Amino acid sequence: MTMIALGLAVGTGLFLGSGGAIAIAGPAVVVSYAIGSLIAAIIGACAGEMAVRYPVRGGFGTIAGKFISPYAGYLTRWAYWATTVPLAGAELVAVGQYMTYWWPEIPLWIWVVASAVLIVGLNFASVNSFGTLEFFLSSIKVIAVVVFIIFGLILVFFGLPNTPPPGLTNLHADGGFMPNGLSSIWLALAIVMFSFGGIELISVSAAEAKDPVRSVRSAAKAMMWRLAFFYVLSLFVVVALIPWRDASTLKDEIETSPFVMVFSQMHIPYIAGITNFVVLVAALSGANAALYAATRQLHSLGSERMAPRVFARTNGRGVPAQALALSTLGAIVAVVLAISGVGGIFTYMMALVTVCVLVVWAMILISYLKFKKVEGNKSPFTVWGGAATATVGLIGVIATFVAMFFIGDMLASVAVGLGFFLLITVIYFAGVNKQIATNDDAFAEAKTMTAQIPTVQKK
Repeated sequence: MTMIALGLAVGTGLFLGSGGAIAIAGPAVVVSYAIGSLIAAIIGACAGEMAVRYPVRGGFGTIAGKFISPYAGYLTRWAYWATTVPLAGAELVAVGQYMTYWWPEIPLWIWVVASAVLIVGLNFASVNSFGTLEFFLSSIKVIAVVVFIIFGLILVFFGLPNTPPPGLTNLHADGGFMPNGLSSIWLALAIVMFSFGGIELISVSAAEAKDPVRSVRSAAKAMMWRLAFFYVLSLFVVVALIPWRDASTLKDEIETSPFVMVFSQMHIPYIAGITNFVVLVAALSGANAALYAATRQLHSLGSERMAPRVFARTNGRGVPAQALALSTLGAIVAVVLAISGVGGIFTYMMALVTVCVLVVWAMILISYLKFKKVEGNKSPFTVWGGAATATVGLIGVIATFVAMFFIGDMLASVAVGLGFFLLITVIYFAGVNKQIATNDDAFAEAKTMTAQIPTVQKK
């Protein structure tokens, strides 16, 4: 379960999208990622506490419907579906761009089509097959990030026989640590927070876990410290080894990543190619996990009549095939944009994902505040600081959303995202609100499950 969440949270946002954040904040992007890690940890922990108490189908969306309002549950789940669908497409575009590192003569769209066919086929397999594969793919990139950090720190402070160590010189050599001012740390959050999309997937996958209470609790704890470790140290290595202006040149049309640049500039044989392979695996893993999340969310919407009932059906392998078919929309859009030759596809899709995921995170945190008033500390896993900590996270989410209005490349995607929310709101009040099916039985069953946990285990 931890690896499924990391399948999204450690992906192209780290390997590919970090170039745009570096362009805004310079070396101070390390601080942006540290703040982002804190906000993400709060969101993941709050979602985890609620999922441990109520491991219900639909995860945090179902919980929002119970503790805020049916409309909140409807909005949260459609927002999450709208997050994961373009995210799958963005990851597929990243796969194509990574492949052009080796075969630049082959059109981008061919790679996007090939990878789309692959992940859709994988998601049509059984749930067990998906979990096993995602664990394998995520393990590869998690191990690679750890190796990158260790090897990168050696290069920073000790160097190689023919490469002197740069030390901390690149952190202040070109305009200082904050070349674009203190506000750049805040503005960079508009890009940085895209990287952490996926932390909430623990809550979604809880309903399919064999032992959701134990699984969610341990996964939430493991994910929080791993995210901070991976992101902060990885970006420190990048900006310490590469002058920040060089790393930021990849922010518009990215055919490699800052991670590949690190080893390319150090002239280490084969390492750049190996690193490119790792980030390619990361993108495939992210696309796979995003499509899984979108499918399960749409399946949940269909089951509670917030979407057509056809999406509630599953095939003989337990896969919601109709929900999966519609959720491939992001992959289809990515293919069409790649064939049409539209520039900056990844940037546009990243901005749209960020708008939607910020709405989801805000709803998770608001749900948590309501949840704490009703449930107190009855969950076997509790967040340190409780409601106060969640409030800090909510302020961070709001600040990130405001920052998006100051990034020119994101304004179009922000408008599309807001238009989507307006559309689904109109549909809700036009009739969906009159036919929503409640999930009270699932909540009662979940409460019984957590009540049976021994006291010592709760501690």
